[in-house]
Amino acid sequence: MSDLNMGTGKVVVNRAMSLDGFIAGPGHAMDWIFEYLTADAFPEVMAATGAMLVGRGTYEVGKRMAAGQDTTYDGGAQFVLTHEPPEEPDPTVTFLTCDIEEAVATARSAAGGRNLEILGADVAAQCLQRGLVDEILVYVLPVLLGDGVRFSSPGLDRIDLEPFSNIQSGAVTMLRFRVRK
Repeated sequence: MSDLNMGTGKVVVNRAMSLDGFIAGPGHAMDWIFEYLTADAFPEVMAATGAMLVGRGTYEVGKRMAAGQDTTYDGGAQFVLTHEPPEEPDPTVTFLTCDIEEAVATARSAAGGRNLEILGADVAAQCLQRGLVDEILVYVLPVLLGDGVRFSSPGLDRIDLEPFSNIQSGAVTMLRFRVRK
């Protein structure tokens, strides 16, 4: 059994990133990711994931992107942390309006002993700032975007990481780091 799937229920920030450090291009464009990364590229990651927690902005971008894709990601229960849930509910997600600690606890409980994936720049930064993250998983894609949403926000304090895995699959390199606490 790989260390991705040991039933420990880690909190994992999961990011695809351009070589120049952007997780989204100008205008929050993320379609370039699907040129390199498919749902089946690293099946062990999805197998180890029991739930996902994203911010409202990432949810909206993902919803727009899904309209043009025929790929389904089964990362377990999906939670969206937001100040304002949408007028029309989405039966595929649970909208949370609580603080970040409660959102992580709720989503982690729903993960059923598997990993909780944190997606989105703002939610990930909040989790990192509060020491809630166990690991960071980064898919480095062979593209330079030049501008967009940076991997980490400017206000984030220093966080020391311990590299423990790197895997190449086609043009994509997956790097994994433990967060030193």
